Amino acid sequence: MPQTSARKDLWVRRYHPAPDSPLRLVCLPHAGGSSTFYFPVSKALSPAVDVLAIQYPGRQDRLAEPGIESIPELADQIFAALQDFTDRPLALFGHSMGAVLAHELALRMERSGTAAPVRLFVSGRRAPSCRRDEDVRLRTDDGILNELKTLHGTDESMLADREVLDMIMPAIRSDYRAVESYRYDPEAVLGCPVTVLTGDADPRVTPDEARQWREHTTGETDVHVFPGGHFFLADRSTEVVDLVARRLTGHATPVKAG
Repeated sequence: MPQTSARKDLWVRRYHPAPDSPLRLVCLPHAGGSSTFYFPVSKALSPAVDVLAIQYPGRQDRLAEPGIESIPELADQIFAALQDFTDRPLALFGHSMGAVLAHELALRMERSGTAAPVRLFVSGRRAPSCRRDEDVRLRTDDGILNELKTLHGTDESMLADREVLDMIMPAIRSDYRAVESYRYDPEAVLGCPVTVLTGDADPRVTPDEARQWREHTTGETDVHVFPGGHFFLADRSTEVVDLVARRLTGHATPVKAG
């Protein structure tokens, strides 16, 4: 099997393929998350949008693979896996750690000289310039478990199952090492439009930190504050999907990086 095809099959999941859609939406999960987190989004947007959900190593069917503890390396791998999908315009959606990855992926797309993203959606994450000192990666397993409980984004039955936790904890810790060690390049500014989504009670993002995404692109930026915490998009899924669909309307032809 060609290397690009093998890489694509590992990283990209299409739960509701939409071959007649004029564009694709690449969805990147949060720390500890998997591609199935975006199954409802894929179902809701199909067949108008071809949703590509990214699967990181170290979880579900990639459980035996070691996690990647570097945001730039993760972004490089995902960028390579998406090369077979650039025949149509691409938009990017990332939540929490996925927003950081989506930002880095957008930079790679614009620098490559191929199709730039038609829009970047960043959810549940402060702007890269709004740094906080965080230490989740250094905590004990119980400390990381407490963090997951605080954010209310992981199935409670899973958190109560020690055998399951032992299997997924290495991937969760790898993700936190990647995102907490990430440093952005202040010279790297996007040109694509950015849509920012945040919860008004998110303990990890203030509305002002969310608005700072405006400093990371020369394109237009719109900010939307929803009721809820870090995983507001689970409770407000209908509003989030409607917003994404509205922002993607009209993107039927590729936008070239310039």
